[in-house]
Amino acid sequence: MAESRTLPTGFGELEVLAVGMVLLVEALTGLSLNSLTILSFCKNPELRTPSHLLVLSLAFADSGISLNALIAATSSLLRRWPYGSDGCQAHGFQGFAAALASISNSAAIAWGSYHHYCTHRRLAWDTAISLVLFVWLSSAFWAALPLLGWGHYDYEPLGTCCTLDYSRNFTSFLFTMAFFNFLLPLFITLISYRLMEQKLGKTGHPQVNTTLPARTLLLGWGPYALLYLYAAITDVTLISPKLQMVPALIAKMVPTINAVNYALGSDMVHRGIWQCLSSKRSERD
Repeated sequence: MAESRTLPTGFGELEVLAVGMVLLVEALTGLSLNSLTILSFCKNPELRTPSHLLVLSLAFADSGISLNALIAATSSLLRRWPYGSDGCQAHGFQGFAAALASISNSAAIAWGSYHHYCTHRRLAWDTAISLVLFVWLSSAFWAALPLLGWGHYDYEPLGTCCTLDYSRNFTSFLFTMAFFNFLLPLFITLISYRLMEQKLGKTGHPQVNTTLPARTLLLGWGPYALLYLYAAITDVTLISPKLQMVPALIAKMVPTINAVNYALGSDMVHRGIWQCLSSKRSERD
């Protein structure tokens, strides 16, 4: 089904095209904003600090999610998956690793903000580098497990992109993965920002948004987690194919929200982005 031009079960022609267009907009927006963030780090020496290294790592992870969405968008517009079963496994691994890295990086940034505002000590380079290495190695480890037999990557209901198989055959993996890669990072994020609010409540508000990061994790990745857990408990076919695609579309918005919150909301990154844009203008002139 995934490699033919036959429309997937439960979807019409316009619906497939609509999903493809939504994915395309999400992919291009996320890639553009996060690419600007990455370029700003290269242009602005002020951003080369341990704390901003965590933001840079998040921008790379979110760029990976947007790149994965771009491939899914082109396949949806073609109405077929043109890369075969091996391509499906590679697409699933890349997207899952980037998603896990994005979630873990958000938790690392929350902890880093707590460390900065509540201990009044700057984050050390060795600590920041260790956090980034742990995030990416852990994400690659969990994403590789389905390739090794614990879990599995398969086509999503639309048949034009690949993700983690959430059938009941891999219940143990789904529950374990959800705990370590969603609930635990969400808990760290919530506790870190809650402690920041309590610590700084009498002295003023910190120069960071203490509510949006946790809401982004909960609302952006929560629907995926609920779908996985529901599928692990009961028959996922009770949910219509269209409804099963909703969590994927919501999750692909996370890179844009993260870029707005962590990058575009920072004056330093603003200056770095402006330096990137002005240098390009001067080169054209």
